[in-house]
Amino acid sequence: MNKVKFGLKNVHIAMIDEQTSVEGTPAWDTPIAIKGAVNISVSPEGDSTEFYADNTKYYTTTTNNGYTGDLEMADLPASILEKVLGMTIDSNNMLVESADDVAKEFALIFEVDGDERNRRAVFYRCKATRPNVESSTKESSVNPQTDTLNFEALPILNDGKRIVKGTIELDDTGTNQAAYDAFLTQVILPGATIA
Repeated sequence: MNKVKFGLKNVHIAMIDEQTSVEGTPAWDTPIAIKGAVNISVSPEGDSTEFYADNTKYYTTTTNNGYTGDLEMADLPASILEKVLGMTIDSNNMLVESADDVAKEFALIFEVDGDERNRRAVFYRCKATRPNVESSTKESSVNPQTDTLNFEALPILNDGKRIVKGTIELDDTGTNQAAYDAFLTQVILPGATIA
């Protein structure tokens, strides 16, 4: 069991294939690696409702509406922006943004190091918004600039449950070795049999 976690690496996206998705459960294309992971920050979305009776908090309920997040990368390749934001790359290899672009849904996969074991995570259904464009002049020292992709992570339907994310670490016995190893090459659903 980890005491601390640190680092971010192995960021991948897997586009949702609308044609092979079945009744609310997506099917995904093969994950694509994106080099240059800098930071990920994800915040839960949902409300908590409290009910008071007998002069005390009698009942509390919460809703899970997924997450909102920011993925900071050294540079977001045009090919990734084309896939997730619906932009086009023309015959001159120019990335073209249109007011009519439609963002596409994708799974976001990444790995975080731990002091004993690395942890891999997937957000099953994400939708991104256009990143800010920022640059600044070089000064006496060069400071690299990064790109940040803002996204929402939404639930999918799997075996009658609305799931948002999954995380995996190798267990002590290695019984989940196949799932852990496959985590960066396919989107793994809970309880899936790994070939």
